[in-house]
Amino acid sequence: MIGIDLIKTDRLKRTIERFGDRAINRVLSQNDIHLYKSNQNFAGLWAAKEACAKALGCGIGGECGFHDIILSKTPKGAPQLSLSPRVRDYFGITDASVSITHDGEFTIAVVALEQSKSSIK
Repeated sequence: MIGIDLIKTDRLKRTIERFGDRAINRVLSQNDIHLYKSNQNFAGLWAAKEACAKALGCGIGGECGFHDIILSKTPKGAPQLSLSPRVRDYFGITDASVSITHDGEFTIAVVALEQSKSSIK
């Protein structure tokens, strides 16, 4: 399953200016908030979570919230994605990959999820 999200970085900058920490804490959990360094970086984190929800086919909501999608980095600095046990088990996800890139005022993220054959509906 594949999901993709494209966002204009300035849109999230305005959101942070308007709502401050409330906006950041809505999207980032205690597990991944340490990754927040800049507006451009926040846009990448947001896009990765949105792309993951799209790959799951449910969007952000009751079945999968922002805090169910946990982002981290590999020792070499590449982004990593994992899911809360509740979401991972519900959807039967066995592996997840994420790529995030920035170009000018745009940020894009792509997520690929692998699902166990027994959970494919």
